[in-house]
Amino acid sequence: MKTMHRRALIKAALATPVAASILRPRAAAAEFVFKFGNNVPATYPLNTRVKAAAARIRQATNGRFDLQIFPAGQLGTDTDMLTQVRSGALQFFTPSGLVLSTFVPLTAINALGFAFKDYRQVWPAMDGKLGAIIRAKIDAAGLYALDKMFDIGFREITSSTRPIEGPESLRGFKIRIPPSQLGVSMFKALGAAPTTLNFAEVYNALETHIVDGQENPLSIIDAVKFYEVQKYVSMTNHMWDGFWMVCNGPAWKGLPDDVRQVVSRELNRAAEEDRQDIAALDTSLKGKLEAKGMQFNTPDPTAFRAALKRAGFYDEWRKAFGAEAWTTLESYVGPLA
Repeated sequence: MKTMHRRALIKAALATPVAASILRPRAAAAEFVFKFGNNVPATYPLNTRVKAAAARIRQATNGRFDLQIFPAGQLGTDTDMLTQVRSGALQFFTPSGLVLSTFVPLTAINALGFAFKDYRQVWPAMDGKLGAIIRAKIDAAGLYALDKMFDIGFREITSSTRPIEGPESLRGFKIRIPPSQLGVSMFKALGAAPTTLNFAEVYNALETHIVDGQENPLSIIDAVKFYEVQKYVSMTNHMWDGFWMVCNGPAWKGLPDDVRQVVSRELNRAAEEDRQDIAALDTSLKGKLEAKGMQFNTPDPTAFRAALKRAGFYDEWRKAFGAEAWTTLESYVGPLA
């Protein structure tokens, strides 16, 4: 009789949702949960490709590694996230070379004004010897940088007041740039009035005319709708910049070798796919932005480069970056100073 009573109780318990949830086997929690913060929209190629990589990593590690993505500045400004990844509060962050240069100065070298002419120079350098020199500096600073950079693109100047036809058009021009000594140095050498602002503040600064313009690749100009507050796009190609996928050093070293290999493989694959996405966007965005009312012009870079030479810009930064990195850069792009 007692046995029958116990069976009835168990049967009744299983019929209730609470008991069923207690007795149902749960999916195992991830052994490693890493947060990834960035400042671009969730629909931007960087995030769509990392999201796909996160799913592949989860599958390849049998659920041991979970990469959680926080796009669009959810975790703060670039400066905030750089502080977080250094402290370990955030495991992954994708700062541009310019943003990361506030902590590791050499990372700005890829954005040296008018150095790279096109992608046939960019990727051999950044995937090759120049990238290796930069990654060693990042590692020495306590972060780990994956082998492949994500593309941001060649930066163009937008304006609400006038097209930029040459260096003379930049005299007194109030332009927002990322926090970076290199950017300040370059635009001052060209006669402009640069203002450093975190990315989250740019749209409002343009809308309220705190600055006249800004500079970013077409993919960013489109993604954050700068066409709503800017009229002109000058295709200066004055800098190339990309996102470094950096990880907190101790967090990276704390992963087992087999997990690190999977994470590296899939995130590097995501970077390669992202580059293809950005290339495809660049071929279509000019027409899209023109349809939004933006006017395009393509100035000759020769005059800008000559103005920078006259101002001593290249000599200054050759000393700042050091002989090894400078010589390596020139091996890909030709003489600069």
